[in-house]
Amino acid sequence: MTISTQPHGLEEAYSSGVYVKRDLCIVRGQGAHLFDADGNSYIDCVSGHGAANLGHAHPAILRAISEQAQSLIACPELFQTPIRAEYQAALCRAAQLPRVFLCNSGAEAVEATLKFARLSTGRTGIIAAMRGFHGRTMGALSATWNHAYRDPFLPLVPEFTHVPFNNVEQLAAALNENTAAVLLEVVQGEGGVHPAEPGYLAAVQALCRERGALLILDEIQTGFGRAGSLFAYQAEGIQPDLVCLAKSIAGGLPMGAVLIGARVGALPPGSHGSTFGGNPLACAAALAVLRELQSTDWIDQARERGEALITRLRSTLPPSTVREVRGRGFMIGIELRGKAVPVIKALQARGILALAAGPTVLRLLPPLVISDDDLWQVTAVIEEVLSDAF
Repeated sequence: MTISTQPHGLEEAYSSGVYVKRDLCIVRGQGAHLFDADGNSYIDCVSGHGAANLGHAHPAILRAISEQAQSLIACPELFQTPIRAEYQAALCRAAQLPRVFLCNSGAEAVEATLKFARLSTGRTGIIAAMRGFHGRTMGALSATWNHAYRDPFLPLVPEFTHVPFNNVEQLAAALNENTAAVLLEVVQGEGGVHPAEPGYLAAVQALCRERGALLILDEIQTGFGRAGSLFAYQAEGIQPDLVCLAKSIAGGLPMGAVLIGARVGALPPGSHGSTFGGNPLACAAALAVLRELQSTDWIDQARERGEALITRLRSTLPPSTVREVRGRGFMIGIELRGKAVPVIKALQARGILALAAGPTVLRLLPPLVISDDDLWQVTAVIEEVLSDAF
């Protein structure tokens, strides 16, 4: 395979410099495949960092965007508009939560929940988890654990505390009368693909309700079928107070949302806002995504095929190069005994695009619509690469 060298041109000349870019220029996507400027095809297990759960160029999303663009693109929430109202109602019904705030990204959704929690409870403390990742804006970064992200921007927002994930006892010790909310991922993605243990989130919810704090769940990566249910918390039998959504909410268009539960008090007019939040074009795409997920078996397939993939990788990958395989649905982490970057480069050279989740974890986020043939091709190539690694 010939790797494209075109990224070394115009884009790199004018880019900010904050991204470490791969030597690959992507020009087109179709389903679970991406194509570079030289015509090479790749099986996409990056999915736009989880923003393309339905793959690329999905016809229902394209149709919704095209139709909406011909009538109304920009309309702030100063005014009402039918497509936004329809989507808000559909999303709240699907989540079984009564209200929603629409924004533009995952970090914005996290920032909104921090404000809503403080406003609703009158408290200021936030507890988050070690290894957790919630974004790079100042409030979201304050909740993020990794010091490589945090330290260049100190001091951050005060009154954030971090406790070990999956440890109820240490959370209970940290949760006090000043705690506004506990903010957790259902599966820690950037932190290494660590799922919440059975019963952990239910115990956290009970603790929050007992002590007057709110439970915020970050479903930015796990939402919309990625983890094997529409929202990952639904498989836990709980009802959080605030839920952060983004990434695949609108099939790849920039969008975020905060689902708001009954324990959250009234939010006064003017207490928060967003110029582009609830953008009609994004709402049309998001409604198409939600309808597609609700009318097909893609979510069930992600759960079942994800379990099969994890089982196979656990049985076939060599212990000499792999410490552990873990995940939920189509969110899979392979913890290596060496660095992940050389493995990612070797996979790319063989037509597979994957991610890291920390220095030693290979992360797979295939689109829910990936074919069985492509999925097992990915598996075979990973087995081949890891049998030769380190």
